[in-house]
Amino acid sequence: MKNIEKELKYLKILSKQYPSISKASTEIINLEAILNLPKGTEHFISDIHGEYEAFVHVLKNGSGVIKRKIEELFSSTIRESEKKTLATLVYYPEQKLALIEKEEDNIDDFYRIYIYRLVELCRYASSKYTRSKVRKLLPEDFKYIIEEFLNEHVEQVHKQNYYKSIVDTIISIDRAKEFIIAISKVIQKLVVDRLHIVGDIYDRGPRPDVVLDTLMDYHSVDIQWGNHDILWMGAASGEKTCIANALRISARYSNLDIIEDIYGINLLPLATFALEQYKSDPCNCFMPKGSAGETSTKEKTLIAKMHKAISIIQFKLEGEVIKRRPEFEMDHRLLLDKINYEEGTINLKGNIYKLKDTNFPTIDPKNPYKLTKEEEIVIDKLVSSFKNSEKLQKHVSFLFSKGSIYLVSNGNLLIHGCVPLNEDKSFMKMKLQGQEYSGRELMDKMETLVREGYLFKDKTNQKQYGMDIMWYLWTGKCSSLFGKDDMTTFERYFIEEKETHKENKNPYFTLREDEDVCNKIFKEFELDTNESHIINGHVPVESKNGESPIKANGRIIAIDGGFSRAYQEKTGIAGYTLIYNSQSLQLVSHDPFTSTEEAIVNESDILSTTMLVEHKLSRKTVKDTDAGKKLLDEVDDLKLLLTAYKKGIIKEV
Repeated sequence: MKNIEKELKYLKILSKQYPSISKASTEIINLEAILNLPKGTEHFISDIHGEYEAFVHVLKNGSGVIKRKIEELFSSTIRESEKKTLATLVYYPEQKLALIEKEEDNIDDFYRIYIYRLVELCRYASSKYTRSKVRKLLPEDFKYIIEEFLNEHVEQVHKQNYYKSIVDTIISIDRAKEFIIAISKVIQKLVVDRLHIVGDIYDRGPRPDVVLDTLMDYHSVDIQWGNHDILWMGAASGEKTCIANALRISARYSNLDIIEDIYGINLLPLATFALEQYKSDPCNCFMPKGSAGETSTKEKTLIAKMHKAISIIQFKLEGEVIKRRPEFEMDHRLLLDKINYEEGTINLKGNIYKLKDTNFPTIDPKNPYKLTKEEEIVIDKLVSSFKNSEKLQKHVSFLFSKGSIYLVSNGNLLIHGCVPLNEDKSFMKMKLQGQEYSGRELMDKMETLVREGYLFKDKTNQKQYGMDIMWYLWTGKCSSLFGKDDMTTFERYFIEEKETHKENKNPYFTLREDEDVCNKIFKEFELDTNESHIINGHVPVESKNGESPIKANGRIIAIDGGFSRAYQEKTGIAGYTLIYNSQSLQLVSHDPFTSTEEAIVNESDILSTTMLVEHKLSRKTVKDTDAGKKLLDEVDDLKLLLTAYKKGIIKEV
């Protein structure tokens, strides 16, 4: 119990909010009741990579949670076809209603039936929350009506006519459509209490901006940054190497639309420069990846030239950072000075390799890392465009406000990549600004530096160091987001021999199968070794080759199963997601998503398979969560305030 005298100053402040014994007592009763409610459902999604349609669908269906609730509620009372219609209505109310209105002969009858069903479903989904919490999720237009429906059973004899009258009036004044849309969105919010995005919103897929816009409208979300996210965060900060990398990847996947059309970044200077420098160069090694027919031959040729131009700029800029930051220990990535420009070969680790492309008009062999004046102009203009893109800055600001390198949440460690380890199971060490860090401290320090890189003023040493750290997190061996010793980008473009392409994963990815290693990590992050889990993204789980996403006897759950279409051939599925409710931990695997149109017209949901990871014998309550611990502290403070009132130390108002 806290000491009244020591806490007197705080208690006097608290007394302004609860000025009497009665009000403090009421709040204690309220909080104690909340603490005994079931824990809210958490939804974990990782490695979206711009695949907005599949992501939005999984978000809307709560990884099958809505479907399960419909089955539990209406298992024997309505037909399978009606369950499908109800589910689709909840996921896509606007679009589904537009179709139904065209097909349905008696639309009023349809409205009546489905309003009652949606009300039942909404009441069922809201049953684990307090009235005040539900009230906050209700739309202003229909707040009173939905609240009336939720707080009483419509079957009650005394009020049957009352509820029937409400429904009839909604239909007669032509507000049924709006009501169904509103209550469907409430249901979507109620089935998931908190959403966790375990990294990599950006790159490869077409529309990461839609993903971010969706998340910005979501009621409760946190983000653990992925290596592809930090790259764009660095780019938005004005870090040149990050800008070059982001552009290179967008060109590689023929996805420059996100740069130009969505973020309004002017690529004309780069295109003009590329055409001038690589006029007669076919740039075969830089042809964009993408489905046949999506891009014209002429467009592909231009993208290939831009792709090569920005890649060479990237290699030069990276050389500057590596030389500027010896503590990064990346001298082995200085490759431009290892090229024999006359013979078209490169010396790597004592081996001579023939280069697939030997046309380097912008590289001075005597000073290979120096940008030409034209390259400087191009990159300076790009820096200005990235920093002045209103939409990009809005998205990145959101990533900073809701994101972190890792998150400890309700007894679980959420991290995109890894906790960097050595082969001997010790935490990797790295010197930053003259001080050595490892484990949790290293990750905390890097996050601080990253925030400085974005938020500090231009042309300061702190900002430059922070921006360099963002690039390091994208590609460095001690990066928890990257999790490899090298990023062999140059080799993949220019050298045929596959042995040079190898990127060794951090020992963590092998050692994480060992429960003792997991326990060591749990202790580092002050977690319970018996109850906790590490939830990972980043490395696709090769399900079709028999790899399990559940590792170390359930201590590790890897949920990158390949949302990105580029990985689906390798993984055999289209992503894993995780559901953590009051009674169980459920891993959900998804088949590839066809299209939103298919889901609406044919009511075809993503085929999902649920695997039980853990079942809790006793139901977890709010008391068992992080939020519950804060509420328990509040209860203790209020009880102390009550004592102060009773002893007359503080006077009631």
